[in-house]
Amino acid sequence: MPANLPPQYFETEKKLKNASTPQEKTAILEELLSIVPKHKGTEKLQALLKTKIAKLKSAAQKKPSTAKHSPIYLIEKSGAGQIILVGPPNGGKSMLVKSLTNANPEIGDYPYTTRQAYPAMMKYENIQVQLVDIPPVTPDYMESWIPELIKGADGILVIVDSASLDSVDTLKSLLVKLKEKKIELISENEDIAGEEKLFIKKALVVANKKDLTSDEKNYSHLKEFCEGKFDTISVSALHQDGLDELKKRIFHMLDIIRVCSKVPGKKADLSDPFVLKKGSSVQDMARAVHRDFSQKLKFARIWSRSKYQGQKVNRDHILEDEDIIELHT
Repeated sequence: MPANLPPQYFETEKKLKNASTPQEKTAILEELLSIVPKHKGTEKLQALLKTKIAKLKSAAQKKPSTAKHSPIYLIEKSGAGQIILVGPPNGGKSMLVKSLTNANPEIGDYPYTTRQAYPAMMKYENIQVQLVDIPPVTPDYMESWIPELIKGADGILVIVDSASLDSVDTLKSLLVKLKEKKIELISENEDIAGEEKLFIKKALVVANKKDLTSDEKNYSHLKEFCEGKFDTISVSALHQDGLDELKKRIFHMLDIIRVCSKVPGKKADLSDPFVLKKGSSVQDMARAVHRDFSQKLKFARIWSRSKYQGQKVNRDHILEDEDIIELHT
């Protein structure tokens, strides 16, 4: 017997993508359970939802295995991607996180203000990207848990002080320190082979504190060193100069597209897109909506910024950023 799930179910299910806490996920799953029609065709789905709810509630009741004030070693990914901010002491990482998000990390004019991983959500147009500030990395010291956090990230921002005369040497030392831990950073425009994704990470060098730079000499030296290795961008976190462009570069580095779903006869909800990897097809989109759609999909209609205005496409059609898809089963 088919499940025949109502459109409200799929709209509610999309909220799970942006849920960041067990409490939020539990509330959404309970809402889904209340929406599911109660008949034989949905018994397996009801059981699955109940199991997920029970696991989340059980995990929430367990006492943490680490001490109350111990550092956060692993950050659960949230939003469209996870970007780690890596840099030396007093490079302005925390100020940059504050300026890019609504978060309020501890900021001080002394080194090592950041003592543990600090996640915050950055809004870019109609999606959220997770930024994670971490303790500084120096030639002499790096917290033992930082390499594993970096290996799991979707991209890296390397923050250097453009007002410092030692910005190039600082960047060189940081790259050496990461290589000691089997981590290599590459340009945001390079491709990473599948088997290397854990150890090679796309990175963008962010020259912060441009407001304190009296001339462009330091930044010119930094760009010269990075040429052919990394792209660079100059910003001022304090004065929020260059941050709009930085957000675009972060989105580009994630290598993703945003695709909106459309119910036949209704307008598309452009505020809550599905986030897919570049190169994804209509079939991948259907799978992201729900397994039932993926299995029963016959064709789709597509609207795009230029080429398509409701034309019929097959399941193998490759999607582009900001496409609007109407799935037909």
